[in-house]
Amino acid sequence: MKTIKVEDAVGTVLCHDITQIIPGEFKGAKFKKGHVIKEEDIPILLSIGKKHLYVYEVDENTIHENDAAIMLRDMCINEYMSETEIKEGKIELKSTIKGFFKVDRDRLKKVNMQDELMIATIKDGDVDVDKKIAGMRVIPLVIDKKKLEDAKRLIGDEPLLKIYPYNIKTFGLIVTGSEVYNKLIDDKFSPVVENKLLKFGVTLAKKIYCDDDKDMIVKAIKELKDLNVDMIICTGGMSVDPDDMTPSSIIESGAKVVSYGSPMLPGAMLLIGYFDNDVPILGLPGCVMYAASTVFDAILPKTLAKIKWTKEELAELGYGGLCQNCKVCHFPNCTFGN
Repeated sequence: MKTIKVEDAVGTVLCHDITQIIPGEFKGAKFKKGHVIKEEDIPILLSIGKKHLYVYEVDENTIHENDAAIMLRDMCINEYMSETEIKEGKIELKSTIKGFFKVDRDRLKKVNMQDELMIATIKDGDVDVDKKIAGMRVIPLVIDKKKLEDAKRLIGDEPLLKIYPYNIKTFGLIVTGSEVYNKLIDDKFSPVVENKLLKFGVTLAKKIYCDDDKDMIVKAIKELKDLNVDMIICTGGMSVDPDDMTPSSIIESGAKVVSYGSPMLPGAMLLIGYFDNDVPILGLPGCVMYAASTVFDAILPKTLAKIKWTKEELAELGYGGLCQNCKVCHFPNCTFGN
């Protein structure tokens, strides 16, 4: 920081706000801390009574906070994202589509471990159009350019953020249970599933009702596979009762099961598997029918983005996997599934 004559200040960076007072009209900061002095600012500064300014010195080794924010933006921005104008040294990113947002957390941490740099993001999950997903800036008004270059070398060229479009558009539904199949009770399960998927633009291609019979369920699964639906969902029959045939039917249909069981409540009896063509098949436990939010809501966005679940990723859902059963459900703006 140094003191400089106003006439010599073009291109330097202000270290302090400069107040202008116009009686009866205006009183406030005419130039804010961090402003880069331009030629046209000189007459105004002189008219305010400023002969000298406190400024930061910027040379080939240092850059202004706005230019630094642009460098941080370039480490993050990816397809399906837009950016705001720089304001007070900060840039924010927004989603341009409805999709699944994912952060490379390990590389993000590497950036934030560097002194005077910061990038803040939302957590992985469903985002909608115009949803704010990240913000970035540096801490000082001017910064050593090498710090940003070092951060860039640490993380490489791949952007830290990614938004996956929801590529699953159709699904087939198998409703199991002798009581529903024989019309002893109404089907309360499938409307819940259909409504949840409709919010993501996924439509029902075909629904098949099955008795608690393995051959019937396997045949229904194969019928939906032949329709080339993007996803298959089975409801009911997911517990360990002798009559519950859904898990064994899914295995017999040729699906490779990633996990039968999840560390989330409600939703412990979830099954996730995939066929050789990467079409997912889900076995949904009964809690999906009556609970406001379950494991189904937690896994759905990533599944619809065609990102395959692994056993390890499902195991990680145990942290934050206990629903508090609030009187008014605020999912996903809560700890459950996050």
